[in-house]
Amino acid sequence: MTPGSSYLRRMLDSDLIWQFRQAPAAMLAAAVLVLMMICAVAAPLIAPHTPFDPGTLNLMDSRLPPAWVDGGSATYLLGTDEQGRDVLSTIFYGMRISLAVGVAAVLLSVTIGVTLGLIAGWFGGWIDAVIMRMGDVQLSFPTIMIAFFIDGIAKAVMPPDLREMTRFSVVILAIGLADWVQFARTVRAATMIEKNKDYTAAARLSQVSSLKIVFAHILPNTLGPVIILATLGLGVAILTEAILSFLGLGMPPTQPSLGALIRVGNDLLLSGEWWISMFPGLALVLLVLSVNIFGDWLRNALNPRLK
Repeated sequence: MTPGSSYLRRMLDSDLIWQFRQAPAAMLAAAVLVLMMICAVAAPLIAPHTPFDPGTLNLMDSRLPPAWVDGGSATYLLGTDEQGRDVLSTIFYGMRISLAVGVAAVLLSVTIGVTLGLIAGWFGGWIDAVIMRMGDVQLSFPTIMIAFFIDGIAKAVMPPDLREMTRFSVVILAIGLADWVQFARTVRAATMIEKNKDYTAAARLSQVSSLKIVFAHILPNTLGPVIILATLGLGVAILTEAILSFLGLGMPPTQPSLGALIRVGNDLLLSGEWWISMFPGLALVLLVLSVNIFGDWLRNALNPRLK
C-alpha cells in the first residue's frame, strides 16, 4: 500500500467522515454546493450561451418565457431577459461572481479578525481593550452603512472611468470590514486560554520568540472555530452581496451577480416576466441554504459539547 493510499484510507475512516456519512442533509447540501460551484467555475465551458457578449445577443429573443411555457423556446431553457440573454447562462455567470465575492470577503474577514484576535489575546492590557472597543464600534454600524461609506470614498478618490472596474474590490472590502469582529473575538478567547497552558510556558522557557509561539503553536489550536465561522460566514457574505447589489451598491451591470440579476428582473415583475428574477432568486436561496446546512453540520461535528 502506497503512503498516499494509506493516508486516504485513514482519512476516510476518520470520525468526521463517519459523521458526515450519517448526516443525509449534510451530504445533500454538500453535493448541491459542489455542483453549484462546478457550474460557476466552469461557466464559460458549460453555459449554453455567452450572455455578456453583445455580439451574440439577439433582441428579437428578448423576454422569452421558459421552454415549458407557451411562447418559450427550447434554445433558452429558463427563458431570456429584456436584452435577450439566456437566464440559465446568466445564473451560471452570476453564481461565479457571488461565490468569488463571498469567498474573498470571508478571507479578508478571517485575515483581519484572526490577526487582531491573536494580538489582543496574546498581549492583553490596553492593546486588548483598544482592539475590542474597535470591534464594539464597528458592530454599531450595519454592513449597508459601511458599504455606503466605502462606496462614497471610492467615488471621491477614483476617476469616473475606473469606478466600475473597482466595484468588485469595494464590495469585498465593505463586507470584509463588516464581519471581522466575530473572528477576532473567537480567536482572542482561544488565545487567552492557550497562552496559559503548559506547552506555551515551556516554549517561553526555551526562549522561543513570541511570534513563533503565536503562529506556530497557538494559531493552529484556534483554527477549528475559525473554520466553522468562515463556513457559516460564506452564506452571510453571499447574501449580503446580493442585498447590496439589489440596492445598487454591489456589482455593476457588466459583472452582474445573483443579486444584480434579481434587481434587473424585479423591474419587470409588473410586466409579467416573472422568470427573470425568480430563477436567479431560487439559485441564490439554494446556494445560501446549502452553505448554511453544511456549516451547521460542521459546527455540530467539530464541537464535542454538541455530540
